[in-house]
Amino acid sequence: MGALLALSRAIDRINETIGKAVSWLILVSVLVSATNAIVRKAFDMSSNAWLELQWYLFGAAFLGAAAYTLKQNEHIRIDIVYGAFSRKVQHWIDLLGHIFFLMPFVVLMLFKLTPFVMISIHSGEMSTNSGGLILWPAKLLLLIGFWQLFFQGVSEIIKKIGVMRGLIEDPHADSAGHHGHDPIAEEEGL
Repeated sequence: MGALLALSRAIDRINETIGKAVSWLILVSVLVSATNAIVRKAFDMSSNAWLELQWYLFGAAFLGAAAYTLKQNEHIRIDIVYGAFSRKVQHWIDLLGHIFFLMPFVVLMLFKLTPFVMISIHSGEMSTNSGGLILWPAKLLLLIGFWQLFFQGVSEIIKKIGVMRGLIEDPHADSAGHHGHDPIAEEEGL
């Protein structure tokens, strides 16, 4: 189990680095969008390439941060139900959810996306919009994002088993159910 936990730490480090780096793409996307809007209004000029670039940047940020979001335990779930259970039951819900829902979905997406992306790369697929960008880089980013999510899912399963066996501390003990220390609620007597 020690080797698996080391693998999990390596996956976490890689996805954390990528997640933090791609967060800057949101700023770049906003700047491209604002510049495109100003040029369109001020000079009555527009470019499909700039519009598509902002979509690519936002998509890359979203996909590149999906694995990081999973690592941080920040994906959406129904906390009303989840938070009502003991931490032990929450661990089982997380483990079974990762094994039976997350991983099959991610594997299916990888299986379907790989030929889709390879065809796009080999054909040099271009946007159908006049002056648009090449499409394969955006499709490749989609595939890379799902690979990151796959590896982070493996990491989360390893960590969850390690926590349940008592081999490692729960990295999300403070955020279990997202209802930890709330000074506003305490002040109002809630």
